[in-house]
Amino acid sequence: MNRHGSRVGLTKDAGWQIGVSKTVHVPVETAWEFLISPEGIAIWLGDGVTVIPERGAGYETTAGVRGETRGFRERDRVRLTWHPPSWTHDTTLQLTVTSAGEGKSRIGVHQERLADAGERELQRKHWKDVIAVIAEALTR
Repeated sequence: MNRHGSRVGLTKDAGWQIGVSKTVHVPVETAWEFLISPEGIAIWLGDGVTVIPERGAGYETTAGVRGETRGFRERDRVRLTWHPPSWTHDTTLQLTVTSAGEGKSRIGVHQERLADAGERELQRKHWKDVIAVIAEALTR
């Protein structure tokens, strides 16, 4: 519960959600190009796919995570559905890159429509780990 009496991460419209972000010392263009490259996509989405900018374009990773593109704004955000094979429901995943000052970027992951507080916590840890790997890859 938060100080307003509602449960942390539970929204009226999007159900359970999580957001994580990290600032990295690379320009937005560099961060974006990495995130949509095969190496970057393998880190945050999974092996065996590319992000197709067209709304409705489907994907399935070699691990069986599947979904479709919901939105794509160059050097800004990718929004898609995200459904691991062991889950009974889709979630919505959004990856963003924004300027965090001269030569810095803020990479954010937001996931909504999670099933419950347990799934929210599992995904919070997952995305924190993913963002740490992305940050490390961008700064090597």
